[in-house]
Amino acid sequence: MRRLLLILALAIAAGGAAIAQSSVQTLEVGKEPVAAAGADAGSVEVLPAPPPPCGTKPIGVARMPWPSAALLAEIHSRLLTANFRCNVSVQEGDLAVAGSAMSSTGQPAVAPELWVARIANIWNAALADQKVRQAGSTYSESPLEGWFLPDYALTTWPDLATIEGLRAHAAELAGAGPKPRFISCPLDWGCALINRNLLKAFGLSDLFDVVEPANRFEMDTLIAEAVGRKQPILFYYWQPNAILAQFVFKPVAMPAFDPDAFKCAGQGACAGLKPTGFSPDPVVVGLAEWVYMEAPQVAAYFGRARMPVAEMDKLLLELGEPGATVETIADRFVASRQDIWQPWVGQSLQPLSSR
Repeated sequence: MRRLLLILALAIAAGGAAIAQSSVQTLEVGKEPVAAAGADAGSVEVLPAPPPPCGTKPIGVARMPWPSAALLAEIHSRLLTANFRCNVSVQEGDLAVAGSAMSSTGQPAVAPELWVARIANIWNAALADQKVRQAGSTYSESPLEGWFLPDYALTTWPDLATIEGLRAHAAELAGAGPKPRFISCPLDWGCALINRNLLKAFGLSDLFDVVEPANRFEMDTLIAEAVGRKQPILFYYWQPNAILAQFVFKPVAMPAFDPDAFKCAGQGACAGLKPTGFSPDPVVVGLAEWVYMEAPQVAAYFGRARMPVAEMDKLLLELGEPGATVETIADRFVASRQDIWQPWVGQSLQPLSSR
């Protein structure tokens, strides 16, 4: 009798265990349990998976018409696809179109090289409406324009890369001519007037012969010819640019940027010219507001993605090689310069190629 009762007790226990096991809900990997509304404390409900790192919308990347912006668009599209598995589309456009579209439609979602001072009204309005944000600076250095000298001139006159040195050695720089040359930019560019006024403000206008080429090609040719002949020249240029990677140049040290003095230098007739450095024209990564809300990992990536100017100069120089395209140079950068872009990526997902 006692043995019969023991067998019945074991059978009941086994049946209860089977019933309890059949009511347990298993969770899919990556999902957390929560108690269902009105359910017993012991029951659980499966939550949906967390949103993907890129959100649920395509990441449109603005590709502007100039080479550096096109390179950045292609580089970022590759890194976002490989490291975050984003659905990326590269979108052609210019400053005004991209700035307006980011504000009105949220696409493109990213503008990697946005010269916001040139579309100030569009950008400021979009910021005020909280439609866009600045993720960070596009480049790691500033300002991006100035006066330059070839390195061999500094070997002869080490103090030449200062305003005082230019004054002191102007006669020696002239060589066989009456005055040394200052190669400015084309006459119909705004920098031509600024350069002439800055020469006056620094007391250099009577010491240099200003050359204003007809176009960008002639400007580059004049500089290249002078360097080829080892002539000591002073010239205006901006970055990023291939010619500054093709030869070795040094910037002239200028005083700190003075907004009022620089504004005066940009006017045809301003009696109160004063010395100033060039304006630190802001070049930023612009993001549509939704990226911060729906894809914070992507927003953080662009907050870290500052390209060294010297590296972009090299990329632009490589772009001039026979058969090179923006796409092939972008591929080469991603394949060979992980030392630069890995800090941008940070602790992202593993690249698809490694899976």
